[in-house]
Amino acid sequence: MARRSLLGSRIRERRGLLGLRQAELARAAGVSASYLNLIEHNRRRVSEDLLDRIAHALGTETAALSEGGEARVIDGLRLAAAGGAESGTEIDRLEEFAGRFPGWAGLLASQARQVQGLERAVETLTDRLAHDPYLSTALHEVLSAITSIRTTAEILAETEDIDPAWRSRFHGNLRSDSERVAHAAEALVDYLDSVPEERTGLASPQEEVENWLEGRGYRFPSLEGDEDPARLLEARDLTGVSASARLLAERHLARYREDARLMPEHPFRALWAEAPDPTRLAARFGVPTTAVLRRAGVLLETVGFVMCDASGTLTFRRPLPDFPLPRFGAGCPLWPIYRALSRPGEPISARVEMAGRSPRVFRVWAAAERRWPDGFAAGEVVEAAMLLLPDEGSGPPLPVGTGCRICPRAFCIARREPSILTQLT
Repeated sequence: MARRSLLGSRIRERRGLLGLRQAELARAAGVSASYLNLIEHNRRRVSEDLLDRIAHALGTETAALSEGGEARVIDGLRLAAAGGAESGTEIDRLEEFAGRFPGWAGLLASQARQVQGLERAVETLTDRLAHDPYLSTALHEVLSAITSIRTTAEILAETEDIDPAWRSRFHGNLRSDSERVAHAAEALVDYLDSVPEERTGLASPQEEVENWLEGRGYRFPSLEGDEDPARLLEARDLTGVSASARLLAERHLARYREDARLMPEHPFRALWAEAPDPTRLAARFGVPTTAVLRRAGVLLETVGFVMCDASGTLTFRRPLPDFPLPRFGAGCPLWPIYRALSRPGEPISARVEMAGRSPRVFRVWAAAERRWPDGFAAGEVVEAAMLLLPDEGSGPPLPVGTGCRICPRAFCIARREPSILTQLT
């Protein structure tokens, strides 16, 4: 039986578009006009056989009548509604709208996704312009040269009786500063254009490594055995990766292999499936909670993972689609990872809600660890880790964002700078 409550409405809409009278469709489908009238007003259920006859008479597929607006269109309409929360959109009538006006519904859903994509592009570019060290240096060089040219030009324009020797010197300055601007601008353009399409936006060895790891699903089955990380790097395609990135990759793989030795994959997965509690697994394997979070961050599917050092700088990122991580600069000060950073050895569990058009809730585990790799005299090293999983539980979540500069939350007790998104609206 067709179970969609608006099946009749879709039949009526399709018949109207074709200009068929109700009696004509009823005759073609082999039912009475009065019975078809009840169907079209959603007062009678329709058997699959009858639905096939009606669809044939209307010249359409059975699925087009039974399914109506596709789930993707409905999701897109929800996205559009979330972006205009103050407009009073009738959320409970989205399926009816999609069924009655599929063209308009598809257009709105498509535009909502385009708007979301553009907003993310603005966030990424703003984040990069604000924190990319090379861009900052290059732009400063261009502005500095332009300022020098302007100053020299003003002197030449406003001073009539300049000594010929000084005039010649100023002309030389103009030429050298102009060349400076040209070279700086050319270098900037080359920097922005030289990155291959799949690596667009990379600006540091850390990002090179993260991009490389993402392309391999963050997993290296051969390291679950005894393979040497250096040999693994030699066997992998790292064309175009800098020497600094290779060093970071080797360190990551060495730690990966050590974690795999202490927490073998199959026992780890079995214990996690039995009870997903990082502290329980830490006790079982005799390792710090941060090690369990690291292991889960590469072994489990559909998880997000982030690490930071004592300065709060993010040193590793594995983002989720609904929990984007800043590529430059600091993260949200309300993230539990920063709370854990101030209390090493004390694990934290929390539910957080990421800001966005369609806010999502996540279960978060965070922990920090103190180490003295070169003894007390060399000082301590503090490192924190945070694991994220989608959460469907209950209870009020902690509202968080990606980073202050690109966070859409209008009111936040921890905001350190205005959001570019607020300024654009």
